[in-house]
Amino acid sequence: MQNIGIVGSGQMGSGIAYVCSLAGFNVWLHDISMDRINAGLDSIKTNMMRQVEKGIVSHREGSAALECIKPAFSYQDLSTCDLVIEAATENEEVKRKILTSLCQSLRPDAILATNTSSISITRLAAFTDRPERFIGIHFMNPVPVMQLVELIRGIATEDPTYESAKEFIGKLGKTSTVSEDFPAFIVNRILLPMINEAIYTLYEGVGSVEAIDTAMRLGANHPMGPLQLADLIGLDTCLSIMQVLYEGLADSKYRPCPLLVKHVEAGWLGRKTKRGFYDYRGEKPVPTR
Repeated sequence: MQNIGIVGSGQMGSGIAYVCSLAGFNVWLHDISMDRINAGLDSIKTNMMRQVEKGIVSHREGSAALECIKPAFSYQDLSTCDLVIEAATENEEVKRKILTSLCQSLRPDAILATNTSSISITRLAAFTDRPERFIGIHFMNPVPVMQLVELIRGIATEDPTYESAKEFIGKLGKTSTVSEDFPAFIVNRILLPMINEAIYTLYEGVGSVEAIDTAMRLGANHPMGPLQLADLIGLDTCLSIMQVLYEGLADSKYRPCPLLVKHVEAGWLGRKTKRGFYDYRGEKPVPTR
């Protein structure tokens, strides 16, 4: 496995492209427009410079990694890839359309993966022409920093596909853990209900944004508060995962908080839109409630 395709050049896709290039893979990055691809490449350069400044990688290593990444203007440009990872928005309909169209351009022996953080791998695999060569490879955000990658097998995923994916993650210098194909898998099955409960705590007036985040940072030793983390993940993504949990497990404890729904309806999606539970338009983030 040497040639990797990434579909989606947003926060996750650009992060995956960067770590793949650092590991020496040839990477093709695709999105629906050249503007989006360029934005992804700019994000990759920013990640590289940040790691160079921190001494994590040398300037030479970072520059060599950037040279390994090429824009893919169409799915046909991914036809030589050994592995293609779909990293589009966390929307099942969008992912289905991408996967169905993408298969027509891939080699018959290519492995196809999705970076979904919550959607059924078995169900997505059914929209491809290669369910036995389809697998969930869920990177954590931010990809260059986080060590863990969840591997999720669908009901049809064959052993060689899983073994190849596990070997690929090892070459990235990351640790893989295996999850069964249940809604939200392991990390988000535990993490997102905690975030949702923090939003309920704010919604019910138990504490302010600052009080809740301070309480969890200093009282539970979390590196950042749950509302800060929600803004980093993206409130639209948080809502999508909670909806998958609520609909998939039919348990009222997973009901998305109305305040989360309201923020998404307002377009306050967190850091990426400059507003969420914090306002990021000034020099320092300021709580919005």
